[in-house]
Amino acid sequence: MLVADDSAVAREMLAQILASDDEIEVVGLATDGAEAVELTAELRPDLVTMDIHMPRMDGLKAIEHIMAFTPVPVLVVSSSVYGEGIGRAFDALDAGALEVMRKPEPRDWADLQDIAADIISRVKMLSRVPVITHVRGIRASRPSAVSGGRGGAETKVRPGIAAIGSSTGGPSALLNVLGRLPADFPLPVLVAQHIADGFVPGLVGWLDAGCPMRVVVAQDGMPVLPGVAYLAPTGSNLTFGDGTMRLHEPGAGQLHVPSADTLFESVAASCGAGAVGVILTGMGADGAAGLKVMRDAGAVTIAQDEETSTVFGMPKAAVNLGAVSVVLPVHDIAAELERIVAAP
Repeated sequence: MLVADDSAVAREMLAQILASDDEIEVVGLATDGAEAVELTAELRPDLVTMDIHMPRMDGLKAIEHIMAFTPVPVLVVSSSVYGEGIGRAFDALDAGALEVMRKPEPRDWADLQDIAADIISRVKMLSRVPVITHVRGIRASRPSAVSGGRGGAETKVRPGIAAIGSSTGGPSALLNVLGRLPADFPLPVLVAQHIADGFVPGLVGWLDAGCPMRVVVAQDGMPVLPGVAYLAPTGSNLTFGDGTMRLHEPGAGQLHVPSADTLFESVAASCGAGAVGVILTGMGADGAAGLKVMRDAGAVTIAQDEETSTVFGMPKAAVNLGAVSVVLPVHDIAAELERIVAAP
């Protein structure tokens, strides 16, 4: 793997952390974004850790170039993605990075062993992810790949709510979907997005700035309103019933928080056929079983296709389970939602 950081101390620290694991080999060190681009093309590492604020070429430009021409998994490790700079975290994810984490600083060194274990775990997991090429605007609009007919999913009941589950690559996919819905979209949208602690407020702000409809953090007992997207807060499962949202502590041993399965199952129990479920890019299978419950209850269910998914894990699991009414490129999902709610 390749470490890209303009700080010699940070490069050495990350290299030593990663080299401490027998299964990881650091094949190169880059001092800025331009060198990261060159070494990625030359060395073809299994993963690149990328800082954001660097000279010559910053991390965002480097990620864009790497994902366009020599795509490999990218883990952003940076101090420039918190506080006022948190929007850069989601710009990096939109450019093709798989995940973002805060760079360890001297004040964290007392907890360096735990931090090292976290970095090593993420690197091992993300290095196995097959990534896609990201060239902005390269994909022209094309006819949708629809299961069960070319006209889209068949609706028997006009839905009153939409629920979305997403994980790795989800922020960019959510912007692609929510950003194409109008401000007066007639449904509330509930979202379970797997994301690291501390990033939900930044993600909500980033989405709200880029979407015509409002995007807010869900609160316990809050009623839902049409034209508003509600994201589950950090560390809580989100459910829906009797017109309001509820937040719940995750179950013992729960791997993914918030749980897309939990959200989908609650919407199925509350709304039955009067709902639409969407499963977007992500690793693992969270949401597949819950989406199947929604489809069995009569709801329309949509999965993002493989070509536009950063990781075709959750959508594939849902398709294999028979939980999906229609499979679409991410840029066609909003139009399908509008068609569904407009259907007579």
